[in-house]
Amino acid sequence: METPEEAKKKFLYPRSRYYGEFDPKNLIFNANLQEFAQKVGYITALETSGKLSSIEAYQRIKALWKQLKNSKKELGIGKTVPDI
Repeated sequence: METPEEAKKKFLYPRSRYYGEFDPKNLIFNANLQEFAQKVGYITALETSGKLSSIEAYQRIKALWKQLKNSKKELGIGKTVPDI
């Protein structure tokens, strides 16, 4: 049975199933991408409600974007063109 803490974590940080070609690198990047999207959603909600300034929201999203780009680069995602 799920604990209240686990239920809270699932609610705040939902994860979607991965539908792409299975590769550990793709799976890791997908998790990073979902985390990026979740955090951007929280940041935009905070900015919209007046809890963060537009500049602060922009800076936080920009930092998250850099982390995502570095993750992609370190994992070597997108370097090869798939066979069609």
